[in-house]
Amino acid sequence: MKFAFATLLLVSGLVLVGCSNPGQPDSARSARLINAPSASATSPVSASGGRPSPDAGFGFNGVVSGFPKGRVFVSGGGTFDLDTGFVKSSGGFSCLEDVRQGPLSVSINPNDPGPCLQGQGVRWDTAKLLASTTFKCTGAAGETLKTVTTTASRVVLQADFYRAGDANDESFTAQMIVSATDIAPDFPGKNLWVQGVGCGEATVHFSK
Repeated sequence: MKFAFATLLLVSGLVLVGCSNPGQPDSARSARLINAPSASATSPVSASGGRPSPDAGFGFNGVVSGFPKGRVFVSGGGTFDLDTGFVKSSGGFSCLEDVRQGPLSVSINPNDPGPCLQGQGVRWDTAKLLASTTFKCTGAAGETLKTVTTTASRVVLQADFYRAGDANDESFTAQMIVSATDIAPDFPGKNLWVQGVGCGEATVHFSK
């Protein structure tokens, strides 16, 4: 009887250990799920099976150019998670030279028409996190079209750009790439891109 009773106690202990979660209490897990950002509230992007979730933060500043007309300074940072589509990032921008092609040359704000001219530009924020995009650094017909994807050390964004007086009504929307490493093998050292303006070298930091 003593042996049977001891065996029963041992089995019961194993069952209790197997059912417990020493890494995180149920209350903490529930709070995390409740507070997790909704993908529908930010971006429809989601990771396919096997794709790692970056869950990364980043900061940067640099200047892009390369297309026939335009030169733009961009800085900022934020955080993102490709697995859920969550992104929250923003920063400053300024057109150092008139932009005469691409999204920054055509205002979507009827109260602030015209291209981004030298000296214009105040800030940008994120409209959507993108899983990938294609791009060129110069827009030349002979330049190879390149593809990049969002990873733990690179982020592809759809961004809204604002000029002074825009308030919450952006003048432009364009894609951006911010990367800790080179994005274009045919343009060594380039790790920043703005759609319709070109590529540039930026100081970039990513943290996971």
